[in-house]
Amino acid sequence: MKAWHRYSICIALGLLGGMAFAVQQVRGGLNDGLVTNGPWETGKSFGSVDASTLTRAKVALSGLMALPAKEAMYFTASRDSAGRALDGQCTYDVRGGKLDGRWWSITLYEGEGWLVKNPANRWSVAASAVGTDAQGQWAFTVSPQSQLGAWLPTGSAKAFDLTLRLYHPSPDLIGYPEKAQLPVITRKGCA
Repeated sequence: MKAWHRYSICIALGLLGGMAFAVQQVRGGLNDGLVTNGPWETGKSFGSVDASTLTRAKVALSGLMALPAKEAMYFTASRDSAGRALDGQCTYDVRGGKLDGRWWSITLYEGEGWLVKNPANRWSVAASAVGTDAQGQWAFTVSPQSQLGAWLPTGSAKAFDLTLRLYHPSPDLIGYPEKAQLPVITRKGCA
């Protein structure tokens, strides 16, 4: 075998190995500067100039059209408040109070960030869709079966996650997301 063949093979293998490593890193999840608050996770550098190149690539892959942190903060929950994985065959109660932003919504996703197909054609619950009680508390249900009131269907998803978007968050929330009062996710039962 000629020298240039060996060099070509080594370069090709190096490029393939490098690309595989890069894909694995970018698809490895958003854990750069990860902050946990109950069942919710976010990153302090998401949507900021402090974000590393790897974090920016991960957000670009998983957070299509993600806004800068001063415009919106994103929290994701793949577990309930007891630490159990969110299961599409279970019913959950999601409860919260005043959130530290101008407006919020919670969207249900499955797999790699896809909306869940469901006959009710419902994918998110927003601040304007839930009523509050005298203490300013609100609640909605996540369930495979139709529910009264504000409800997010899990459709045929085996597992899912919830993404909380807080629009125009306060500077305190941006700086200290681990201290925010975020919704509680309680499992009520499973089919």
